Amino acid sequence: MSGESERILFSVKELSVAVGGKDVVKEVSFDLRAGEKTALMGPNGSGKSTLANALMGHPGYSITGGRILLEGEDVTDLATDQRARKGLFLAFQYPVAVPGVSVANFLLSAVGAVRGGEVPIREFRKDLMENFKNLDIDASFAGRYLNDGFSGGEKKRLEILQLAMLKPKVALLDETDSGLDIDALKIVSEGINRACGGDVGVLLVTHYQRILNYIRPDRVLVFMGGRIVKTGGPEFALELEERGYDWIEKEVMAADRA
Repeated sequence: MSGESERILFSVKELSVAVGGKDVVKEVSFDLRAGEKTALMGPNGSGKSTLANALMGHPGYSITGGRILLEGEDVTDLATDQRARKGLFLAFQYPVAVPGVSVANFLLSAVGAVRGGEVPIREFRKDLMENFKNLDIDASFAGRYLNDGFSGGEKKRLEILQLAMLKPKVALLDETDSGLDIDALKIVSEGINRACGGDVGVLLVTHYQRILNYIRPDRVLVFMGGRIVKTGGPEFALELEERGYDWIEKEVMAADRA
């Protein structure tokens, strides 16, 4: 593990989630320790993004059973902003544009909201410029409207910029590698590794192995049909890349019939 602590930072216990009245996530349980990076892999439509959004408290996803614990505190019924203040962060698969709100003003408001008070401007600006440099983002982006007219790669870098500025305890990264070319993937991955050092727990949602060349997970969970169906070490991602998911699906179907 990348961190020294073995303490459980984040726990999901028999969590079930419905979308539009349909059960999508079914009694999912796992723990995330401080400093641990866990990859959640699975084919499209398996419910990975639904799980990530429900963990963050998105109002469009209904938790129908189970609990979510952050540092032992039950946050299942907390609103999204309350979870963020407790130290939970979600990088979206499809970041939305916010015309009329500049990147700098958005981040200043977000950092202040998470900290629960005003942020010294000099400190904020220094941190912002340093993270712009680390993520190879031109400083002119500070004055641009959030994600408005940004390329896919620029949007993903801005998500990791938010991660670096907000300094959460747990980072949920929903297909951050989606739509990135090789150069952008390297820069984004380096940003994640830099922002998520120490005791930060990471749940990295992906269905490709390639980002795991740069962000080495401590373990891999395979998600299918709204459930965790298989668990392995970091080398398991390479096997999935080589063999795909069909063989696991056949195993699951055989076990369900037995």
